[in-house]
Amino acid sequence: MNGKKMLYFATLGVLLFGLSLTGCSKKEPDASQVTGTEGAGAAESLDTADSGIMEGRTSGPMVPVYFEYDSSKIAGEQVKRIETNADFIKKNARLKIRIEGNCDQRGTQEYNLALGERRAQSAKTYLVNLGVNADQLNTVSFGEEKPLLFGHDEISWAQNRRDDFVIVK
Repeated sequence: MNGKKMLYFATLGVLLFGLSLTGCSKKEPDASQVTGTEGAGAAESLDTADSGIMEGRTSGPMVPVYFEYDSSKIAGEQVKRIETNADFIKKNARLKIRIEGNCDQRGTQEYNLALGERRAQSAKTYLVNLGVNADQLNTVSFGEEKPLLFGHDEISWAQNRRDDFVIVK
């Protein structure tokens, strides 16, 4: 191997090793805010094994709901995801949840704010239809302002077309 190739692979190896040493932090929900079934202690009230783990900006154990391009329809495997959120919210009736509508960066800022709002409202309506108390929910649109991924490819755009569900109190 020539010197340039060896330097390249050595640099790549060091970078991969460094990345393997880093980790993601877990955000623990405030147990004093969470109520479960009657008589259960606050720490026992989260009914999923993965509580506290975040996906996107969603408070665990809830999960974000993703959308197709230029759509606010909850469809396919996203139905199960929003049903998971509904079950958690109904079991924790004292919680307030903010539904945050997000878009990828394609389209104008005004259009994406409107689409983010339609996505958040769609999720709220779906949750209410599943039996969640509407008073527990509020919505906000961030449009394209809070991307998770900054790439200009379908994987990045797909991750940014989502609703996040955030415990606010």
